[in-house]
Amino acid sequence: MKAKVILHRKRKKRVEQGHPWVFQSEIDEVIGDFTPGDIVDVYNHNHVFLARGFINPNSQMMVRVLTHQEDEQIDSSFFVQRIKQAWAHRQRFIPNVTSCRAIYGEADFLPGFVVDKYEDVLVVQIMALGMEVQKESLLEGLLEVFQPKAIYLRNDVYVRELEGLEQEKGFWYGESPTEIEIVENGVRYIVDIENGQKTGFFFDQRQNRAAIQPLITEDAEVLDCFTHTGSFMLNACKYGAKHVTAVDISEHAIETAKKNAALNDFSNVDFVVANAFDYLRDCVQEEKKWDVVIVDPPAFAKSKHAVKKALRGYKDINLNGLKLVREGGYFVTASCSYHVHPHMFMDMLTDAAFDAKKILRQIHWDGAGYDHPKLLGADEGDYLKFAIFEVTTRK
Repeated sequence: MKAKVILHRKRKKRVEQGHPWVFQSEIDEVIGDFTPGDIVDVYNHNHVFLARGFINPNSQMMVRVLTHQEDEQIDSSFFVQRIKQAWAHRQRFIPNVTSCRAIYGEADFLPGFVVDKYEDVLVVQIMALGMEVQKESLLEGLLEVFQPKAIYLRNDVYVRELEGLEQEKGFWYGESPTEIEIVENGVRYIVDIENGQKTGFFFDQRQNRAAIQPLITEDAEVLDCFTHTGSFMLNACKYGAKHVTAVDISEHAIETAKKNAALNDFSNVDFVVANAFDYLRDCVQEEKKWDVVIVDPPAFAKSKHAVKKALRGYKDINLNGLKLVREGGYFVTASCSYHVHPHMFMDMLTDAAFDAKKILRQIHWDGAGYDHPKLLGADEGDYLKFAIFEVTTRK
């Protein structure tokens, strides 16, 4: 018999709204014995079935939901079917895709399980104890659906320790080079699956990278700050920019960006290793201008407590970035900090534009792409904010 998790009477109806986590603070009692990682049933205070998932009493997210269907059994065929459904979604919304985020954890109803597909190699992160327990079923599903050449584990994330798991990385199945060439939006990239950030590449900006195409003319000069491995820079070159300046504080990132530019035969790029905050301020002092300015920084706010400081950082780079846009040019800006909510981001941009004496006309607003779907009942998935503005000067 499965253990039963009974929820408090007085709680927000988050599970009913589709949220994939049950927090310890929401649980009234657990009836029956269980081992951490076991499948349990979740009921409301009237003992009405709500969901089925796996339990870990050592985690604040004590139950992670797998299904809301009482008659759905959690076995190896369940995981195979979930993986098939996730891949079918990508194939439908990104036709002919060969590299993408193939499984996006909770949003694909496989909580704590992320898979990125780099051509015929999969990179996997398992971030929850319950999924670790199901590793063999998950491997079976990945092999059946994708038939990959190799699968590499990037379980080198701290969140595993919070689940009582060890960090690790290495090949789970097969072998391949750890530098893999992929194609996105017609641009070629070298991805380092062993030592690159996260799993090696940021697929969530796929559609946003394509969205800059109308901004780029044959005489456009583009500044790309926080270029990382050069994704926006490469797209600007592909769309015909006259010249691009790519800036990042990491020498390793810039070296990778150079390799990617060479891979695509782009030679119209200046690469700058510099702190983007300092670089932007210096360029303002030197009265430099670009037709398109792009700022796509890493997350500044890792927690609620960091939001105020993060917003100061965002305002700094956006204020100076706006000052560098030629009259009537375009400003491209993003934030991947979940704790900086969209209204906070827009308020910060409004303040930055006021101080920069600029009028902004919004051209485009978006979040993560089709391979990063979002559950409506889980705000945690709404992390990426991306905007394009036309910039004119205010007297």
